[in-house]
Order: sequence, then structure tokens, then C-alpha cells
Amino acid sequence: MFGFRKPNINDGLDIYKNTPGAVLVDVRTKDEFKMGRIPGSVNVPLNRLSQLEKYAEKDTPVFIYCLNGARADRAVKRLRRKGYTRVVSLGGVKGYAGGIENSAE
Repeated sequence: MFGFRKPNINDGLDIYKNTPGAVLVDVRTKDEFKMGRIPGSVNVPLNRLSQLEKYAEKDTPVFIYCLNGARADRAVKRLRRKGYTRVVSLGGVKGYAGGIENSAE
């Protein structure tokens, strides 16, 4: 039977770590981000994607995650329409096997 495989956030983070100049973006709300984030990520909530300009140019490799993956997928589609050429959804932090850090942002 054919099926779709969700992105594996852990595999995607390995690629992110080995991509020079890449930016890791959490598109959850500010409150969700404060509760815990993947180390090294910046918070650009889905409803504020225009703020990504602070962290990335349109040709910067951008790796995006959220809680379950749905918002990350929407963010990728929106950013591609805005001209970002190197954006990828990592899926949801729920599948992350590493340590979470609290954010002071």
C-alpha cells in the first residue's frame, strides 16, 4: 500500500546542522516557543512570517518546524510564494528526540 511519509524532524535537523548559513525557524506562537524550543531556533510565528526578513534572505536555507508539522507546511508554501527558494518543513517538534531549552524571548 502506498502512503505518505511525514518528515522526520531528527533527520532534517542533521541536514540543517550541516548546511552552512542555515536558519532554524519555529513557527509556533510566542507562548508555545517560550515553553520550550529546539536549541538554536528563532521564533517567527506563522501569522508574522514577514518578520523572517530579520533572519534570512530569500536564498538562505530555512528549516521550519512547529508542533505537529501542519503550520510548518503552511509556512513553507507561503514563503515559496514570497520568493524564498530554499525552505523546507521539518515537521513537528513532537517527534524531536533531542533536548528542549526554555526561551528567554
